[in-house]
Amino acid sequence: QVQLRESGGGSVQAGGSLRLSCVPNGLTECFVNMTWVRQAPGKGREFVSGISSDGSTSYADSVKGRYTISQDGISKTLYLQMNTLKPEDTGMYYCSTRCMGRRFSGQGTQVTVSS
Repeated sequence: QVQLRESGGGSVQAGGSLRLSCVPNGLTECFVNMTWVRQAPGKGREFVSGISSDGSTSYADSVKGRYTISQDGISKTLYLQMNTLKPEDTGMYYCSTRCMGRRFSGQGTQVTVSS
């Protein structure tokens, strides 16, 4: 069983910051390659950032230089530091992992950025 629980979302003004967290529960080996995705109102989910087992990271062009993904090596808790937020960053943010042939995501945490 794999469970993911996101938190840290909220409402901020443009230019503000938020730090999202994702606490995993289940097989540790399921949490070595993880991603953050988001879904804006009326749109599909889009990749935001990912981290691999070797610590390498990747970002969508829209968030490069503003977002930083990290992961606690022991608890496997996933973080997303979001700075210089823009209204277009508004959406539901999910952490996600693929394990045992399936993709798992949490319930998400809402981020709302006002101009």
